[in-house]
Amino acid sequence: MKNLLLTTTIAFALAAPAFAAGTHDGGHDDDHADKHSEMMIGMPGDAAKVDRTIDVTMRETDDGDMIFEPASLEIVKGETIRFNVMNKGELEHEFVVDTVEGNAEHKEAMAKMDMEHDDPNSVRLDEGGTGEVIWKFANEGTFEFACLIPGHYESGMHGPITVGEKMAQADVEYTTGKIKKIDAKVGKVTIIHGPLVNLDMPAMTMVFRADEATIANMSEGQDIEFVAERVKGKLTVTQMK
Repeated sequence: MKNLLLTTTIAFALAAPAFAAGTHDGGHDDDHADKHSEMMIGMPGDAAKVDRTIDVTMRETDDGDMIFEPASLEIVKGETIRFNVMNKGELEHEFVVDTVEGNAEHKEAMAKMDMEHDDPNSVRLDEGGTGEVIWKFANEGTFEFACLIPGHYESGMHGPITVGEKMAQADVEYTTGKIKKIDAKVGKVTIIHGPLVNLDMPAMTMVFRADEATIANMSEGQDIEFVAERVKGKLTVTQMK
């Protein structure tokens, strides 16, 4: 009987670590941290080896949506990116980079219990807060950035990250245009433009969405060359020169 009890005790003790798990509020253990080096999207980056910095804004709109600016990201395989993240909204938001499946799994867990991440691939900010994520994108593919606070993803806070080999400039077709009107407060710009070949649209005058950084480089009456795409159903200026 004593031998049976001793054997049972030892077996339970050996099995116990299998139930250990890190928390999301500063409690990830070393095993969990090591997994970041194995993530499909890449690994934590070295601040001394940053290739470029991308400004990311999080905010709410007058329409009740919650958005990131820019709405999509293009990264070259092997780049180390510093995401300079700013919360310009009135609510708490977070910026998480992961696979679509990884974000879906995390979102489902957070729907049951709102947990604050303490991971190198994410940053959570109060109203007016700033922070950064430094990440090396080691693999090609389509990934995702998102806010996984309950309800925020569904309100529009997610976008694609495309990681690939560097595109030749010739692959991007620019359209000529002249800026007629800028409404920086709502992120809209009216452009008199030539044909938008990629959208199969003729020359006309239209209103486009544009992020804060792009609008900062615009002025009324300015002649520009630009690329427009449909981002979440809205015509958006995604590149300009």
